[in-house]
Amino acid sequence: MQANDVRVLKGAAVPTVLVGLVVAAVAAVLAGFPGALGAVIGLLVVVAFFTIGLVVVAYASRISPMMMMTAAVLSYLVKVIVLMVLLKSFESATAFEPRAFGWAAIVGTVTWTVGEMRGFMKLKLLYADPDTKVPGSDGA
Repeated sequence: MQANDVRVLKGAAVPTVLVGLVVAAVAAVLAGFPGALGAVIGLLVVVAFFTIGLVVVAYASRISPMMMMTAAVLSYLVKVIVLMVLLKSFESATAFEPRAFGWAAIVGTVTWTVGEMRGFMKLKLLYADPDTKVPGSDGA
């Protein structure tokens, strides 16, 4: 993982954890310990999914831009499908509050996405290489 990727990861993970803790506190007030537990599990799922996705995309970016885009789209698709399966399978859970899990997952996902977008915007990466030589041009 390059330094830029770590900066984006920090820019997304820190706000997500902070907002997730607020969601867990609200869930604890509204639903007690099962609510807090559900919110924490939802937060952990979001942080794990998106961290793995960012690592996969960072690795694929070293191979080629097309591989990076493919990895990004496929990891997003897998995350959405697995999250939907988790939400459906946990809807009747009794050990924790499923609604708190769902709300924490939704709020965490939105927070992570906004943090990741903000992190990428702050990187100021060049989208064109100014030192590239164009084949067939003789410098004129």
